[in-house]
Amino acid sequence: MQQTASALHAATARKESFVGFFEFIGLLIGGLIIGFLGKVVAPSGKDKLPTWATLVCGVGGIYVGAIIYRLFGGNGSPGIDWTRWIVAVLVSAGFVVIANGLLGRRNTHV
Repeated sequence: MQQTASALHAATARKESFVGFFEFIGLLIGGLIIGFLGKVVAPSGKDKLPTWATLVCGVGGIYVGAIIYRLFGGNGSPGIDWTRWIVAVLVSAGFVVIANGLLGRRNTHV
């Protein structure tokens, strides 16, 4: 009985780490998509932001957007919660604008 319980616990731990890995990959892919959507929404004349910064802005937009969404009473809905994702894109756009000012590639040619 003890061996069965520990084997079940080990299998559950492996499954959770496997799911955690795919959640991490999903977060990176989602962050990249949200970051690029934020780039599209952000008001800027030229694309000066490196891809890694776009990814960081997207992942940050997902997390901070979810926090803002919950602070204003969002509790999710069945299916795709479009309001949460719109907030994430807008927050990401704000991050893109800030990052563009801080990290944007400067054109030294005249």
